Parts: sequence; C-alpha cells; structure tokens
Amino acid sequence: MSHPTPDSTLGSTARTRIRRLPDHAVRERTALHAVLDAGLVGHLAITGEDGQPFVLPVAYARDGERVLIHGSTGSRLFRGLAAGAPTCLTVTLLDGLVLARSAFESSMHYRSAMVLGSCVVLPEDEKAAALDLLTDRLLPGRRDELRPHRVKELAATLVLALSLDEASVKISAGPPDDDDEDLDAPIWAGVVPIGEHFGEPVPAPDLRFDLPAPDYLRKWRR
Repeated sequence: MSHPTPDSTLGSTARTRIRRLPDHAVRERTALHAVLDAGLVGHLAITGEDGQPFVLPVAYARDGERVLIHGSTGSRLFRGLAAGAPTCLTVTLLDGLVLARSAFESSMHYRSAMVLGSCVVLPEDEKAAALDLLTDRLLPGRRDELRPHRVKELAATLVLALSLDEASVKISAGPPDDDDEDLDAPIWAGVVPIGEHFGEPVPAPDLRFDLPAPDYLRKWRR
C-alpha cells in the first residue's frame, strides 16, 4: 500500500490515481487547496455497522493540510468517524454546462476534489479554536460579534480533522469536443456558465432591535 505524505503529488497513490479522463487530473497541491477553499459543503462517506453506506453533507474548513468538520456527539455516524472508520470526502464545484452537438459529448465544467483517509478527534483544548476557524471560513467577519461558545455546546459537538495526505483533483473546462462528423450539424454548441451569489440579507422575524445588516455581508463573494 502507498504511504502518502503531505507534500506528495496529488493522485500519486493507487487509490487516487485518475484512470477515467486522466487529462483532467491536476497534480499540484495548490489546486486541491483552491477547490476546497472555494467550496462550502462537502460530502463525507461512511459505512454503517450493518454495511449500509451513507453520505453526509457537511460544512467544512481547510486548516493547512487538513480539513475540519463538526457534528453532534449524538450522531451514530459521526461517532463512527471519530472511532477511525475509513472515509472519503468529496467537494464538487459546478461551473457550467457544455452543450455539444450530441448528448454523448455534452458534459459539464467542474472542479472536484476527493480526499481519502480516517478522521481524528480534536482534543478538548483545541475544539473552540477549530470551531472559530469554521465560523471564519463560512461566515467571515461574524465571529467577533458573537457570544463565546458555551460549555454545553462544546460538550455536544465533535470536531474531526481529516488529513489531505491522500487526495486527487479533477478539473474540466474548455469548449465542446464534438466528433468531426457532427460539426456540420445545424445545432448550436457552446458553454452555459453557472455561478453562485449571495442574495439580499433577510432579517430574522424575531429581531428585537432596528439593526441594519452588517457591513461585512456586503463583502461576501462567490
């Protein structure tokens, strides 16, 4: 079995080597960081005690060469991850639809990352800082005005770290790649970009003060 290291080339292990469309594989570790930093939600796989596979949508934050996730101490699946069950984290960013002159050649523009390994539980003295990092990642500018974590909240939360040692990245971009015999067909071909944006903030119905939306919300970009 391969033994990856934090500075190993992406896709360099037998489990992460990209065999389908290998020209879409990206080897630079900075590309992995970029995909993870651009996403907000990942999907984490685990097999239950009865052999049933599950895929959990999770908010995450990259912390150097690891990804931090959090969940309830009452979650059976999170307890399985905390016990060291093998897992796979995937993050996919959809950037566009590629309309070719045939359904077979039509595709998508995407950036995707896959990370394999097992999670480790962060010790209690690191938990609050990790949750602060998650808040900064998902809600930049907000942490400074929030109250501190309560003891019971920390006790009810598991914070797990997944190393980025074993990972791969695929990126698909460019125009349609039609067969030569299809180029004369009177069919429009091209790319339809897909983007994300933050909408206008909506105040909570139980807001007790006449407060404007914080200025930092205007800085959020997708």
